[in-house]
Amino acid sequence: MTINPAKNAMIGCKKHRNRIKILGKVFIGSDHGGVELKKNLVNYLSKSGYETIDLGSTDKQSVDYPDYAYKVAHQVKDQTEDKGVLICKTGVGMSITANKVSGVRAALCSHPDIAELARKHNNANLICFGADFITSENARKSLDKFMKTHFEAGRHARRVNKIGKK
Repeated sequence: MTINPAKNAMIGCKKHRNRIKILGKVFIGSDHGGVELKKNLVNYLSKSGYETIDLGSTDKQSVDYPDYAYKVAHQVKDQTEDKGVLICKTGVGMSITANKVSGVRAALCSHPDIAELARKHNNANLICFGADFITSENARKSLDKFMKTHFEAGRHARRVNKIGKK
């Protein structure tokens, strides 16, 4: 079960104060370079009440990042609530690959403010991290902002709708 502690956490009368709204799933994947950070984020997401589906990799044995990027991207494409997380050493390969999947808007984020704006302005549904370029703490803060921020739409919707159209 997925729970978003930030959304509707304290609604209703005293009797219903502990009721919290359920979110979609968080699909997470990494290559060998992102396994340690992924373990940290899976633990963080689980403790925060999110349903987390780990699609691999599970160890530091060399693997091909596109295999995991496609697994996660295909789970979140065209979803309104489900989100994705991808991690490799730089985050670049994962974000390039994920963005090849129609309906995916993957954002490589290195700071919570970038993660927030990726959701607000770009309606990103998948966040990517470079394990060699972000601390676990900063990744958790960025992921938290990403999960709790909603798309502003308005003028941004017009721009997002132009993505993939040429």
